[in-house]
Amino acid sequence: MTSASAVLRIQPVSRAEHLAFVDSRRPSPSHMQVPSWGDVKPDWRAESLGWFDGEGRMVGAALVLLRALPRLKRCLAYLPEGPVIDWQDPALERWLDPLLAYLRERGAFTVKMGPPVVVRRWSPEAVKQAIADPAARKLRDAAATSEEPRALELAERLRRSGWRQAAAGAEDGFAAGQPRFVCQVPFSGRSLDDVRGGLNQQWRRNVKKADKAGVKVVRGGYEDLPDFYELYAETAERDRFIPRPLPYFQRMWTALTAEHPDRMRLYLAHHEGEILAAATMLTVGDHVWYSYGASTSRRREVQPSNAVQWRMMCDAHELGAAVYDFRGITDTLEESDHLLGLLRFKVGAGGEAVEYLGEWDFPLNKLLHKAFELYMARR
Repeated sequence: MTSASAVLRIQPVSRAEHLAFVDSRRPSPSHMQVPSWGDVKPDWRAESLGWFDGEGRMVGAALVLLRALPRLKRCLAYLPEGPVIDWQDPALERWLDPLLAYLRERGAFTVKMGPPVVVRRWSPEAVKQAIADPAARKLRDAAATSEEPRALELAERLRRSGWRQAAAGAEDGFAAGQPRFVCQVPFSGRSLDDVRGGLNQQWRRNVKKADKAGVKVVRGGYEDLPDFYELYAETAERDRFIPRPLPYFQRMWTALTAEHPDRMRLYLAHHEGEILAAATMLTVGDHVWYSYGASTSRRREVQPSNAVQWRMMCDAHELGAAVYDFRGITDTLEESDHLLGLLRFKVGAGGEAVEYLGEWDFPLNKLLHKAFELYMARR
């Protein structure tokens, strides 16, 4: 631990130093804060940074993505779900002031970050009750199972220091950046039977139905990504979102598995010679994420999506995961919202609804920052 009054300096570090620091952290940092994630984003320039104390020890790390503005020698600096620092330090400026100074020198007009700090949690039962309550229109209308008062204090400290909560992440569960609301199944200290017992009745029934119908879930490789993508494109059209191109997933696979062979996995659900569902899984240390999912509308009665998720949860538990992260959920409880079904699906697996602090901006050039906000609003 560093002294609360110690001065910290920041400097570029090698990928090896960055990765070693991330691997040493518990709870494990986001998959968006490992060096290889920069290779997934070719339109951004990635840089690994380290914080060092007075004795020369590395005490913090960050993956910073830099996106240049056309025709201007200025860039947006983005730290997705990071940086990896001591967010409980009462002297937070020791960490953030050197970061801002360094990125200003690098030509950043705005710094955007996503502190990996939990604000509230709702148990599966609390979410179920909130959905059934006609007076609750958003998750925050329902009483949380647990709250982190220090997270709210941190938010106030950030505001006083000139940081602004990003507009897109302030209200929506699915933001323009990273999701503020996610669904996580806790694994720590639980046997696989405990995890199975946390599935709701519908989930248990669907897993059994898939097994009885002969659905087989297998691990795939790079060569299976086109099959995954075919289902993913169908899912995008059905669920009304813009799909990423196939080369994105191929680049992700190549970059992440080069860093660690288990960083990214692909699972495919087969039934009677046809692939009906598929999903990708990401792992950093003791944290496992369900990343992208896809399914066809054909033969949904054999429940291939439940089969894929249960297989990934079993494998995550075998890997020693402390948490299985379903990623983004909506915070609206309105029956008219098409994303409510996704919330029910994820919570039905025993997942808690978790609210993070959201993304925050520090405008280093207020005029350019305002222009960027207007651009993002139109987009």
